[in-house]
Amino acid sequence: MEQLDNTEESKPGSEQGAHQAFKQLEQAANQLIIGQQRLMERLLIALLSNGHLLVEGAPGLAKTTAIKVIADRIEGDFHRIQFTPDLLPADLTGTEIYRPQEGSFEFQQGPIFHNLILADEVNRAPAKVQSALLEAMGEHQVTVGRVTYRLPSLFLVMATQNPIEQEGTYPLPEAQLDRFLMHVAISYPDAKSEKEILALARQQARDELGKPSSAPVLVTQEQVFLAQRGVLDLYMAPALEDYIVQLVLASRDPGSWDGELSQLVSYGGSPRATISLDRCARARAWLDQRDYVSPDDIHAVVHDVMRHRVLLSYEAEADGVTVDQLVDRLLDLVPVP
Repeated sequence: MEQLDNTEESKPGSEQGAHQAFKQLEQAANQLIIGQQRLMERLLIALLSNGHLLVEGAPGLAKTTAIKVIADRIEGDFHRIQFTPDLLPADLTGTEIYRPQEGSFEFQQGPIFHNLILADEVNRAPAKVQSALLEAMGEHQVTVGRVTYRLPSLFLVMATQNPIEQEGTYPLPEAQLDRFLMHVAISYPDAKSEKEILALARQQARDELGKPSSAPVLVTQEQVFLAQRGVLDLYMAPALEDYIVQLVLASRDPGSWDGELSQLVSYGGSPRATISLDRCARARAWLDQRDYVSPDDIHAVVHDVMRHRVLLSYEAEADGVTVDQLVDRLLDLVPVP
């Protein structure tokens, strides 16, 4: 199939206009966040797929800055929540406040009622607080007492966790992990990027000494919703849909493809893995301005989609096998259509 026609009138309310807005957003973000192009692409894929992102990486890798840069250039509000051991569920969702003048209770919305949420170091809060995100991430709503409150239509949670420190942390339960569209593991930038970061940091320090300027909104909420609909309407061949299903089924029973893998998996990907792999592959193709999905789109996102959904057995962990290695093996075994 052909590339999308770039001669189409690029009105802000058209899909081509949304394409250009997202392309400008990606370019602007990559100019400010150096060496983390993959993270920026995954953030945009999550936004286009109406999903949520779990980012794991060492401190100082611009995880927090990445979503701030995106939030500054999207129409909507942003809030950062620092997860700590003493955090309470009501600190996220909000609580009923008594108004003595009226003699009644009034619901005070918590920080979860924003468009883009950064759940910083989400594994530092106990499970009771982590579970407060379950309903919000899964159903875009919050229930307090007997009343259910809808969250904004544009709603994205990016949670971060530090893989180095394990003291004072609470591992995310499987049900919580499954709510995340992707689990992105990021590493240190290379030497060239590190030098560019140094120059950029000096320039930003100089700019902060002057009068701060507000960044213009590059992407409106209307364009985000238009892009999300375009992602859902993107063409995917039936053979590729079958391929996605076979990959997820293989993660549940890898022994049916290779007997040596039969003892490596305790639990495979859930149906959410199938849906997420479909959505992410479509979003990547849309970002690339193609009107069809290719196998390369699936291969590019499959590790991030499966990394937190496949639970390895004790034998696999004892042998040092990782989920990424297992996924690589399944990609070799399951034939590409």
